[in-house]
This record gives sequence, C-alpha cells and structure tokens, in this order.
Amino acid sequence: MSIQSKKQTKIKAETISNQPYRLILNNDDYNSFEWVIKCLMKICNHEQNQAEQCAFIVHTRGKCDVKYGDEETISNMKNKLRSAGLSATMEKN
Repeated sequence: MSIQSKKQTKIKAETISNQPYRLILNNDDYNSFEWVIKCLMKICNHEQNQAEQCAFIVHTRGKCDVKYGDEETISNMKNKLRSAGLSATMEKN
C-alpha cells in the first residue's frame, strides 16, 4: 500500500469515527441479496461493490455497519430500510 493510500485510509477512518451515529443492517431469512444490495444503493447511496460487500458481511456475520452520520440522516435511512422490509437499527458511536 502506498503512503498516499495509507494517508487516505487514515483520514477516512478518522472521519467515520467522528460521526455520532451508525446505521446497522441485520441479517434476516427472507430478503434476497439482490434486494438488500438494491436498497443499500438507493437508500444509503452505496456503490454496487460496497453494497455487495455489506450484504455479504451481513449474511456471514449477522450484521454490518452500513453508514455513519448525524442522528437525523441515520434515523431517516433506518426508517427507509425498515420500510423496504430490512432489519436495521441505529446506535450512538
């Protein structure tokens, strides 16, 4: 990994850790990978690759942090994911 990539990763990690809330997607037995990926792309503004990775993590580990942000943003995304039939929660960081 180049020095620039390490620096960008560190900045990204610091930015995430400074966000007050996190959105957690939980595994379920009835939504397809395709639906979860579509919802993450539409509601959380994920790129397809990121949405696919999150869906895989949720499937294998049972849950995944999918977004970080302020209370209003994360609460709105949580409600939209739930309206789409997904199991989502939010926690204070």
